[in-house]
Amino acid sequence: MNISHIEHLGIAVKSIEAHLPYYEQVLGLKCYNIEVVEDQKVKTAFFKVGQTKIELLEPTSEDSTIAKFIEKKGEGVHHIAFAVPSVQEALDEAESKGVQLIDKAPRKGAEGLNIAFMHPKSTGSVLTELCMPGE
Repeated sequence: MNISHIEHLGIAVKSIEAHLPYYEQVLGLKCYNIEVVEDQKVKTAFFKVGQTKIELLEPTSEDSTIAKFIEKKGEGVHHIAFAVPSVQEALDEAESKGVQLIDKAPRKGAEGLNIAFMHPKSTGSVLTELCMPGE
């Protein structure tokens, strides 16, 4: 798999607004984008740290995967996202090596990225996202 860098770390939070002071006032980061991804039932906020981003994920519905994650595990690191040149090729390669996929094909994510997830049962218990700029 041809990974160029860690694209972002996803952190599940109950409230983006409640966490903004920590990231902006304590860490000195600037939130540059907040958006809602309707089909994923999530509100996102992004901060840039060098080439890597931090993505805060706030559920917009009680039945969203982020709400279920927080209910089960509490707030905290939800996933790691790696940048790849082709999400589909990376998925195909991972599947050929026995990795269980959540997504068999890329879908649209926040910031217009094409994304797909690999199941934590196959990735050392770490939810792993593959992403690339949307076309």
